[in-house]
Amino acid sequence: MIELDYRSKKPIYEQIIESIKLQILQGYLKPGDAIPSVRGMAKDLGVTPSTVAKAYQEMERQQVIETIRAKGTFIAAQPVTETLPLDREKIRCNLRSELIELKRAKVSKEMVLQMIGEIYDAI
Repeated sequence: MIELDYRSKKPIYEQIIESIKLQILQGYLKPGDAIPSVRGMAKDLGVTPSTVAKAYQEMERQQVIETIRAKGTFIAAQPVTETLPLDREKIRCNLRSELIELKRAKVSKEMVLQMIGEIYDAI
């Protein structure tokens, strides 16, 4: 089940990607599992098909899902690869942005590290 936060500054398509990746990490979705069509997912979530299509295109690019013509869209077999340097830079940029907000809110470094540990362990 995908839950969207319409008040979040994170775009809806990124929330969809994050939710599906989290479901894979938690074992709810496994390689070969079917996921709804773009239109089906859009209807379920109450968003436009173009939003879901953007999420699916990005996940295909990242090899998270694969679409097989006339069969559907499935969770891809997860290749065992190291994080690409480009991905690391994107992660750093995202973390930096969030850390700026936390520091502005006067959240201590210790609290941030504790929260990161809790979130990491919960995934």
